[in-house]
Amino acid sequence: MSAGSDRHFCLRPRGVLRGAVLTLVFTGVLATAAATGSLPRQDAAGAESADAARTSTVDRAALNRAAAAAMADGKSGKQAAEEFVSRSGDRWGAVYDKKEYADFEQALDGTYTGVGLSAGRDAEGRVKVTRVQAGGPAERAGLRPGDRLVSVDGRPVGGLSVSEAVSLLRGDGVPGSAVALRVERGRSAWTETLRRARLATDPVTVRRLDDGAVLIKVAAFTKGAGARVRDAVRDAPTGAGVLLDLRGNSGGLVAEAAVAASAFLDGGLVATYDVEGEERAVYADGGGDTGRPLVALIDGGTMSAAELLTGALQDRGRAVTVGSRTFGKGSVQMPSALPDGSVAELTVGHYRTPAGHAVDGRGITPDLTAGEKAEERARTVLSGLGGGS
Repeated sequence: MSAGSDRHFCLRPRGVLRGAVLTLVFTGVLATAAATGSLPRQDAAGAESADAARTSTVDRAALNRAAAAAMADGKSGKQAAEEFVSRSGDRWGAVYDKKEYADFEQALDGTYTGVGLSAGRDAEGRVKVTRVQAGGPAERAGLRPGDRLVSVDGRPVGGLSVSEAVSLLRGDGVPGSAVALRVERGRSAWTETLRRARLATDPVTVRRLDDGAVLIKVAAFTKGAGARVRDAVRDAPTGAGVLLDLRGNSGGLVAEAAVAASAFLDGGLVATYDVEGEERAVYADGGGDTGRPLVALIDGGTMSAAELLTGALQDRGRAVTVGSRTFGKGSVQMPSALPDGSVAELTVGHYRTPAGHAVDGRGITPDLTAGEKAEERARTVLSGLGGGS
C-alpha cells in the first residue's frame, strides 16, 4: 500500500552512509513533520511570512555531541537529536531511526515494500482502496478500487489515519512477510492473507489528448522519472505540444529533475544553490527539444524538485506556467549519522532559480493563474502556442 511521500531536499554526500558518490536529493515536507507541528505556518493567501522563510541551520557537531551525551546517560540519542533540532529553529530538519531512513531511501529509488494498494477515505470516513497496482499481491488476490479495509492483522483501521493504516500494511517492510486484511465489498466481507512484496512505483504517466497534444504527469522525481519524461518527449509526434503536469508533485531526486529539464532545454543553468556558504549549480544536458510548445501545470502541492524544474522552465522562457503558486520548499538538507545509528537531516543552504529568485518560503507564481479549471485553461494556452489541433 502506498501513500503520498513527503520528503526533504537534501544535499547528500553519500560518504556519510555508503560510498563517496555525491547525490542531491530534493523533495517535499515529511509527513511526520505535519504530525509534530514543525511545518511552517502560512497566511490566508497560502504565502509563508518573511520570518518563516528564514531557515536556521544546525551545528552538526553540537548535535552529535548532544546525542552522544544522551546515550552515555542511558537515554535515547534519537530523542535527544529531535529535541536539539526542534530548539534550533530548523523548520525542515528531521531525525530518522534506521528503518525510517531505509524506507526513505527506498522510496527515492522508486520502490516500496507492501501489497500494492493505495487508500483514502470514502464519504462516510471509512478507509477504502483507491488504486490497485498492476501485478502486485493485492491485484493477484482480486482486490479492487472501492473495496473497504476493515482491519489489518486483526487491528481495526476505522479510527486510524490513512497513513497509520499504510504503516500497518507495510509492517516491518520485509518482502514475503504475511499480512491479513479484513475486506468489505458491498454486503460481502472476507479475510485475505497477502504476502508483502518489493514493488516499483510509477511516477510518470503519459497519454495523448484528443487535440493531439501529449500530457505528461509527473507525481514525483524518483529514480528513473527524468528519463521517462525525456523518452516521452522524444516519442511525441512531431509538432505535438506537451502539457507537463507537476501538480501535487512532492519532489524527489534533484538529478532526476535535471534530466527532465534536459528534455526541454539545450543545456544551461537549471538552478544554483549554496551549501554552508559555498555556491554550486545544477545544469541541464544539451540536445533537448527547445521548439516544441510547452505548458507546465503547477499548484500548491508542487514542491521542491518540481519547483526547481518549474523555475528553470519559467525563467528561461521555455514554458508557460499555469495554475496556482507552488509550495515554497527550496532548502538544502545534509544527513548526519548519529552514534545510535539514526540519521538527522539538517538544513545547510538554499537554492535559487536561474534568474536568482529564492523559492523557500515564497514559491513560484504561475504566468497565468487558474483554479479548478486549470487543466482546461492550460490546454487552451497550449493550443494557442500551436501545440494542439
